[in-house]
Amino acid sequence: MSLNGRVALITGAGQGIGKAIALRLARHGATLALNSLRPENAIQTAEEVAALGIPTLVVPGDVSVGDNVEAIVAAVVAKFGRLDILVNNAGITRDQILVRMSDEQWEDVLAVNLRSVFLCCRAAVRLMLKGKWGRIISLASVTGLIGNTGQTNYAATKAGIMGFTRSLAHEVGRHGITVNAIAPGFIETEMTARIPDKFRQETLARIPVGYLGAAEDVAAACAFLASDDARYITGHVLTVDGGMTCY
Repeated sequence: MSLNGRVALITGAGQGIGKAIALRLARHGATLALNSLRPENAIQTAEEVAALGIPTLVVPGDVSVGDNVEAIVAAVVAKFGRLDILVNNAGITRDQILVRMSDEQWEDVLAVNLRSVFLCCRAAVRLMLKGKWGRIISLASVTGLIGNTGQTNYAATKAGIMGFTRSLAHEVGRHGITVNAIAPGFIETEMTARIPDKFRQETLARIPVGYLGAAEDVAAACAFLASDDARYITGHVLTVDGGMTCY
């Protein structure tokens, strides 16, 4: 499975799942443009990618802002001349039960998690249509499938990504562009490391394989969907959850 000659833009690539995806795509030969709201995080990822001998470009910025996205994509094209793969990974949580949730907590999560997908896809598809080839992979979540207390805002965005993915797949499939989503379950990251042990054990009891996933598990699925091996898969939501949602 080779991604040699392909140029990929990954949002939220500074840490966790985004960083793992960057390193995985790099190992398969993809040239990378790495986005993060915090430039220092993207730079650190870029240094690890560069150690693999892969050309990289750091394109920091808030991808929930249209002008930023247009500038980021323009920078990718100016540097590499094309954009073949888009991985929408940027995301945040602002957890709170609904009756206490502020307007800002709702709007912030929708902006970063969902509006960014719209903006990045719109900019990327224009280029992919010209090249008649493209791979768009967006990170959803099992929370968008089963819900979770205190995450109505987050669940709404992840469910929205799934619907967006299926609709866009209809629009661009005949142009050589596939559009898929990955819905991770409970993955070991810096964010989940802060979760109380009681909740962790309760979650483990709901996972048939009996252990938590790693960021590399999600990255492996992303690399497959980005490749020619997945050319006949589009409009699909792939759960990477150890069976958590199979009940």
